[in-house]
Amino acid sequence: MKKRRLVSMGLALTVALGLSGCRHPIGADRVSGRASYQQLNQSALTGDRCSSHTETVLHRFDLEQEFRKTPATALLSLHEKALTDDRRDLLFALAELNFSHAQRLQRSVKPGAPRQAPDYYLSAAIYAYIFLLGDGREPAPGPFDRRFRLACDLYNRAVAQGFATVAVTNRTVRMEGGIRQLPAGPVDVKFLRDGFKWNLDEIEQFLPADEFALRGLAVRDRLDGLGSPLIVVGKTLDQTRFPRRFPATVFLRVPGDLKGWSAGRLAVSLELLSTYDQRSVHVAGREIPLEGDTTAPLAYSLNSDSLWAIALAQFFSAEEKIRSGIYFPQPYQPGRIPVVFVHGTASSPVWWARMWNTLRTDSVLRERFQFWYFVYNSGSPLSISAAKLRAEINRKVQQLDPEGKDSALRNMVVIGHSQGGLLTKLTATDTQDRLWRAVSDKELDQLKLSPEERREVREYNYFDPLPSVKRVVFVSTPHRGSYLATSFVRKLAVRFIKLPDQVVKSSSRILSLQNPLALKPGYQRRVPSSLDGMAPTNPWLLALADLPVAPQIKAHSIIALKGSAQPPDGSDGVVKYGSAHIPYAASEFIVRSRHSCQDKPAVIEETRRILLEHLAEGSGAGGVRVVPESTLSP
Repeated sequence: MKKRRLVSMGLALTVALGLSGCRHPIGADRVSGRASYQQLNQSALTGDRCSSHTETVLHRFDLEQEFRKTPATALLSLHEKALTDDRRDLLFALAELNFSHAQRLQRSVKPGAPRQAPDYYLSAAIYAYIFLLGDGREPAPGPFDRRFRLACDLYNRAVAQGFATVAVTNRTVRMEGGIRQLPAGPVDVKFLRDGFKWNLDEIEQFLPADEFALRGLAVRDRLDGLGSPLIVVGKTLDQTRFPRRFPATVFLRVPGDLKGWSAGRLAVSLELLSTYDQRSVHVAGREIPLEGDTTAPLAYSLNSDSLWAIALAQFFSAEEKIRSGIYFPQPYQPGRIPVVFVHGTASSPVWWARMWNTLRTDSVLRERFQFWYFVYNSGSPLSISAAKLRAEINRKVQQLDPEGKDSALRNMVVIGHSQGGLLTKLTATDTQDRLWRAVSDKELDQLKLSPEERREVREYNYFDPLPSVKRVVFVSTPHRGSYLATSFVRKLAVRFIKLPDQVVKSSSRILSLQNPLALKPGYQRRVPSSLDGMAPTNPWLLALADLPVAPQIKAHSIIALKGSAQPPDGSDGVVKYGSAHIPYAASEFIVRSRHSCQDKPAVIEETRRILLEHLAEGSGAGGVRVVPESTLSP
């Protein structure tokens, strides 16, 4: 009987082992490389479980169950152990565990729980800082330590969240100091903004850049380091100005240690820094790079429907929805060469976003150039828009550098697309009287005009190269007109285009002088639009096409062609190759594209090559670093 019972038990055990597949409590299973990598790199940043490094510390002190049931108690217990146990891995574990607990509180539906989350986030940032940069018996982690980058990311996310509002949506970061009563002890926070140039009264809010996923931009310009990247939202002080959105970084400096914290003597500084102006901070004799995100503010600004609608609104409206002028998407930085983007017809600066964003990711271009854009009413006559661009460039140079000390401001690159290319050419060409003689039979000095009338005629028909412009780039530019600007199209457009009052008055004054001006037969007897100016038969435009840029200025041409057409044939759907081609270009680049090609990778890369060439040649600017030939694109 006993033997039969033993046999039955053996059979039962055999069946049980068979049903379980002989899987032991401990073992190793072969999985995919991705699954293995995910297990190795799990953390509080990627899921609900902490990293294996933190789990090791919890297991060492038998705190796994306590952290699951009463996390606040477990965190205080581990903090107390870290006061006497100087192993650095306790600091790392405290950083990740506080971060993990803060995330749970933030998601909690319990009354009052989300309000506690910022305190645990701030605690996580302090622990991570001391782990990375604090003194101790054990050396700080090296770059090959998996905990190093994870601790940086925990710190970067936790700093912004430690000063964020509780709201789940529309969360903002509060720039403020004062005493914070944290679980491990009080912390005295001092807010510093010496590295931030903008007036805080003109700032609407600070948003954590890490809470935004971007779309529509192939490149996210992310600068690696320490600190929480922010989107700075400026107040809309003037509806006719582009709204300001720009990057900043907030850095939490922790000069103390855990013992001082527990004793109530920990003082930290919350430092608001401009991403464009400062790339690093000094900590205990070390230079620490700052984390930054320059793409997030750009993408956030383009969330606005009104910005995308400006292109057509500005073209057809009698009002300037956005005031004509040069705008800075980044603060002016002395010593950096301005690149001015000029948009085309029925367009706006938003169409330069992909190019501008991608060019900034190049470390050389980011350090040596600053990017501006010119906005104008693209339905206005070419001559008036060109005069505004020239006046704006001169005004900015005088305003920013009245004493002429910044040679970079006089080494400018202007890049124009389509109609913007024609305006660009008029910053770099000595027309003398060639444009005027194309429309009038008499020299200007022979006409009976008042000084004011003569000045106005000269302003819109006589152009000379601006001394601050040293290189121009034409993109899909109709030097000899657009074949779409036919008489029928122009007459149809006139019914809808309403030019700004100032433009109409200025042009009407000139047209009222038709007899004194001795205008040639067939020249426009009404206020011309930009489409009239780009007609293939326009004598003023054809006279400009025959003129090269000034000898001291380099010109480059980027021409779009559809399909497989080969020069001299083909077009981009708006401009024929024969109209876009210029014999005096230092380089000509053909891209397979339609007319709007600014965002094509090949066009952006060619623009990068041109800008690097500009640096390499110096173009007469003092102090410009020469780029080694090996770094230039082929």
